[in-house]
Amino acid sequence: MSTVRGDKAASVPRAFTGRRWLLPSAVLKELDPDGERPGRRPRRTARDWLVDFSCFLMAVGLGLVGADAVTHNPHVSDNVAHLDQLIGAVACAAVWLRRRWPFGLAIAALPVGIISDTAGGACMIALFTLAVHRPFRHVAWVGGVNLVLIPFYFWMRPDPDLPYLATVIIFVLLTVVVIACGMVVRSKRLLMVSFQDRARRAETEARLRAEQAQQLAREAIAREMHDVLAHRLTLLSVHAGALEFRPDAPPAEVSRAAGVIRESAHEALQDLREIIGVLRAGEHDDTGRPQPTLAALDALVAESREAGMKVVLDIRVTDAGAVPASVGRTAYRIAQEGLTNARKHAPGAEVTVSVQGAPGDGLSVTVRNPPPEGEVTPVPGSGQGLIGLAERATLAGGRLEHAPEGDGGFEVRAWLPWG
Repeated sequence: MSTVRGDKAASVPRAFTGRRWLLPSAVLKELDPDGERPGRRPRRTARDWLVDFSCFLMAVGLGLVGADAVTHNPHVSDNVAHLDQLIGAVACAAVWLRRRWPFGLAIAALPVGIISDTAGGACMIALFTLAVHRPFRHVAWVGGVNLVLIPFYFWMRPDPDLPYLATVIIFVLLTVVVIACGMVVRSKRLLMVSFQDRARRAETEARLRAEQAQQLAREAIAREMHDVLAHRLTLLSVHAGALEFRPDAPPAEVSRAAGVIRESAHEALQDLREIIGVLRAGEHDDTGRPQPTLAALDALVAESREAGMKVVLDIRVTDAGAVPASVGRTAYRIAQEGLTNARKHAPGAEVTVSVQGAPGDGLSVTVRNPPPEGEVTPVPGSGQGLIGLAERATLAGGRLEHAPEGDGGFEVRAWLPWG
């Protein structure tokens, strides 16, 4: 249950998780579609109440101006003026329904605006609301009808203070400005929602890439373990077969063969414990390549130096020959990936590879490079190799950390169990 709530909270922009009242309810519904009960309208936020109350006051204020104008208009009788004010009051009250029925309210405002000066402010707010909450095709039809009706309205009710043409131009421009402002607000809301969708998709893609990198690392480890186990089981089978076919072998030879079988079985069981939970790839690796160990670090560094890198190798390991093959293999892969990253992100810099440890203390591997010399072009897909290394170290019972340093360099640190 807590996971579901966490997913819902994550769907809203982090900047507004604690200040939801700053967002319109329509935007919150788009950002968090599961936050409201199905079939129910989104609840007004504090911002919605403030905006709606301001719109109501604006409609009332413009309505009072219109009521005063229609009262002093010599072309309008008293009865018509009273009816005008009554219709305007109803239109101002209907402003509170603008979020529920924006299109219907804008349609109803068309005839109301023709017969009532007092309802002018409410009609403009209804047109603005339509531009905010509905697509442009609705706004185009209703706004176009409004623009067509303006000349007929002032032909029937001319303004006593302004010429007919000037009045028509002013109100046409006012209608266009109201529609434009509503469309700007709508575009900003759509932009906010699109940014949130992009961020959500980017997070999903990053999580999928990380999971894919972990899966590939698991498959690579399983293939390597397959090769190692096949080798050890083959040795076990050969020595067991020799004992079977030569029961009269000298005791010393039998003892030696039994020791080899016991040691191979023990190491095979150790490797099997390491690959519990590791998913094997569907296709097998039949290349027969030898598996690298800690002793292969010298060859790795020599190869990097031949490629033009500056590498300093510092190995301080007590009884390096006693390092388990799986631990040495993991240390080799960590050093290999660290050198690869340094070659990509800090070309020309001197890289330091340090390996130290002893039985019972574990094996520590550190790869560090200083900041690059000059600008370096970013490499696409960076970071996936480090994710795979972290997965490899975890499966080996150790840990791996990596972080940039204060001077601009980068360091990869790993600890692996030994003994």
